Formats: sequence, C-alpha cells, structure tokens
Amino acid sequence: MRLVLGMIAVTIATVTPAAALSPAEQRGKTFVITNCSRCHSVDKVTPSPLKIAPPFRTLHLRYPIDTLEESLAEGIVTGHPTMLVFRLEPDQIHDVISYLKTLE
Repeated sequence: MRLVLGMIAVTIATVTPAAALSPAEQRGKTFVITNCSRCHSVDKVTPSPLKIAPPFRTLHLRYPIDTLEESLAEGIVTGHPTMLVFRLEPDQIHDVISYLKTLE
C-alpha cells in the first residue's frame, strides 16, 4: 500500500508543477523557447546548445533582471554574429522579464 501511495505522490508531483506559470510568464516562456532556445538554455537544468550562449537561469547572476527591459526595448546587440537582434514591444518585455524571474 505504501508503495502504491508513494508512486501516486511521485506521479502527481511530476505532472502537477509546484507553482503554475502566470499567463505573462507562460507567454514569456513561449517567446524565449521560440526565439532563443536554439542557442540558450531557457529552463532550469539543460545546458545551452551553443556553449558561448549563457543559460537564461544564470542571467540574474550577471544583471538584475529588471535592468534588461531597456536592452530588450532597444535591441540586444552582441559580439557574435549568430545572435539575432530583437526589439520587443512593452507587453513582450513584461512577459519575458516575468519568465526570466521564474528561473532565478
């Protein structure tokens, strides 16, 4: 009986996220998966596909996440040619920042 209850608990824990994403966080996650995951890790565990691309879960160690708003609005320009330049709309910025905060 304990084994069955334990298996049920594990199943529920893996199927039900501890904290579901808000709509803004989900939209931000969708944006970064669609536009950034080719090079960056956009979750809490996987390595970045492109080794020089920092995992998004470590961005808060380099910058306060809220300070990225201006860069996302003006367009992030980097030194490597493979990164696309994005200029996000205010609602997109809010969504991406919201999602990035979930990775801290």
